Amino acid sequence: MNGRRAISLAISAICVTGGALIAATGMAGPENIMFPESYQKGVLYATVDRYDIKQYRELYSTPEAVKAVRDGKPIPHGTVLTLVQYGAKTDDKGNPVKDAKGRFVKGDLIAYTVMEKRKGWGAGYPAEWRNGEWEYAAFTKDKQPNAKANAGIQGCFVCHKPHEGQDYVMSLARLSGTAPGAATKPSGPGTVAIAEFLFGPEKIAVKAGQTISWTNVDDSPHQVTVQGETTLRTPVVLKGQSTELRFEYPGTYGYICGLHPAMKGSIEVTK
Repeated sequence: MNGRRAISLAISAICVTGGALIAATGMAGPENIMFPESYQKGVLYATVDRYDIKQYRELYSTPEAVKAVRDGKPIPHGTVLTLVQYGAKTDDKGNPVKDAKGRFVKGDLIAYTVMEKRKGWGAGYPAEWRNGEWEYAAFTKDKQPNAKANAGIQGCFVCHKPHEGQDYVMSLARLSGTAPGAATKPSGPGTVAIAEFLFGPEKIAVKAGQTISWTNVDDSPHQVTVQGETTLRTPVVLKGQSTELRFEYPGTYGYICGLHPAMKGSIEVTK
């Protein structure tokens, strides 16, 4: 691996997934990825406003990957996708400032996250969260490995895993230039839209015995996780999918997205 240190999962790591202990084999880990110094020479193919954490994000790709997917071919080995994270500029009340198009205004650089595809990569991970031949790595704003973020890098695998059908790249439609316009947000009694990394409405009230439906219109997957004495989780929902929960007992229930914990909502159930 060109002198770069790799984590030997075969020797020292045991992965805990779904409550089961799984011994992994092979060489894997964020240390496989070096910071892509020339990422800005690639293609800026998408920008994303993260309302839940007040970030403005830019997504860059190596040109060969853009050409391949726009020609209808698989994402090639050697592809590097770079996510550049900026804080959104905020007003004196802490609300993100928006430009004339309603998009966040880019603030200070925060960090980078990189996903890279190489032939043979991924073999060291258990099947439960392997993402084909992709690896992920986080870097600080100074382009140095982010040890704290990399310690929790499994979260990247979990979030991208539902997108196996598009080679684990949730922004594939944008990469290919085929992304549709903004999706229609559902509305109505007992209905919550998951859009722009927000639950809308954030607070909802229903009668005991009624069902609440969540519909995801984001490119990113989401998972409704109701917190309390017993945690209740829905299946992961992809763009265009819906999930439902029925609440039998009065009370106030807080919930988050299990994949993006900064997303929060609450449910008031009355008699």
